[in-house]
Amino acid sequence: MSARLDSNSDGGSGGFGARLRGLFRREEAAGSDVPVRDWVSTSAGQPTKMLGFDLTLVWVVLAMLALGLLMVYSASIAMPDNPRFANYLPTHFLTRHIVAIGFGLVGALITVQVPVSTWERLAPWLFVVSLVMLVAVLIPHVGKVVYGARRWLPLGVMNFQPSELAKLAIAMYAANYMMRKMDVKENFVQAVWPMAASLAVIGVLLLAEPDMGAFMVIAAIAMGILFLGGVNGRMFFLIVAVLIGAFVLMITFSEFRRERIFAYLNPWDEKYAQGKAYQLTHSLIAFGRGELFGQGLGSSLEKLHYLPEAHTDFLLAVIGEELGFVGVATVILAFFWLSRRLFHIGRQAIALDRVFAGLYAQGIGIWMGGQGFINMGVNLGALPTKGLTLPLLSFGGSAILMNCVALAIVLRIDIENRQLMRGGRA
Repeated sequence: MSARLDSNSDGGSGGFGARLRGLFRREEAAGSDVPVRDWVSTSAGQPTKMLGFDLTLVWVVLAMLALGLLMVYSASIAMPDNPRFANYLPTHFLTRHIVAIGFGLVGALITVQVPVSTWERLAPWLFVVSLVMLVAVLIPHVGKVVYGARRWLPLGVMNFQPSELAKLAIAMYAANYMMRKMDVKENFVQAVWPMAASLAVIGVLLLAEPDMGAFMVIAAIAMGILFLGGVNGRMFFLIVAVLIGAFVLMITFSEFRRERIFAYLNPWDEKYAQGKAYQLTHSLIAFGRGELFGQGLGSSLEKLHYLPEAHTDFLLAVIGEELGFVGVATVILAFFWLSRRLFHIGRQAIALDRVFAGLYAQGIGIWMGGQGFINMGVNLGALPTKGLTLPLLSFGGSAILMNCVALAIVLRIDIENRQLMRGGRA
């Protein structure tokens, strides 16, 4: 059953939640699969018990972080042989990634203690903070420039990327916004225009960095939550058409982006193979060398200064070369399971009349699944090259931190769902 909110509901979240719970009860009576059953654990010889939190979700996330740590070390161990990194130790990126994961896990442990109602109240303010940081990163001598892009704020122990916070903030803000606009979502001006203006401001700031990849992910999160929140279908497709038109115009009037599209369409052309398509061609070579079971852990040749950014944007190519099709398929299945589970937790929250929590969880599912899909598509040559990391796996301190915090809030949503199912309070 679709998790999209009924656009013909009676205007209040309470009436909607009651109707949706009724639908779930009828499904259960008919013997169909009800998401709430995921909460029940049974084992031979033991009574049925209600788990306190989603243990499988925790283990899957930890396993993805562990695989990412292993592959980041493998992909970066030879980088000190490059004159640009001559002063680095072979374990430089491994150490920094361990620190990032440590920050992420500590942040997650703190975040999971905060009630979802607190995040709901703070959602607009978090969105404002993300906008301020996106402006700050553009200020000369404040934002750090790497490869011509001004995307990072140096914080001493790590470089923080405000666009990662913006992804979390837009998911919260859009969920909170749909809650506040539930009674006017059939009116385009009142329901959609303010959200579209907010998205436009973020887009202008991100494209000034430039970071078109992050803007695409943020737009997907916002649009997905609007759709799931019950915005009129015609309005939704109108907004999608406007966004597609905007992306087409950006590509048309940007020679750099046009060249990337041409290189993607014909990467083996002599004009592009050593230029715009250099990363793509070497990524495809890495996958080709990996075959079914890979060359073995640590045996990648492409990471030896042939494939740029092997430990960040193109980590999946190293996984494909060293672990083969089996390794890549495992990563794809992990992202599929994770996205599906986040959507199930969102459905459970909506069934319990917790619309903000449900929309937020599904927004994070769109983030993890959507960004993972784009990164995999880029690595495999199915999509044009974009500077997006693979969530939970690629090297990047602020990305790992915000991924862990976002998932910790979803875990808190799941914990409160289970408390409500026991008859308690969230």
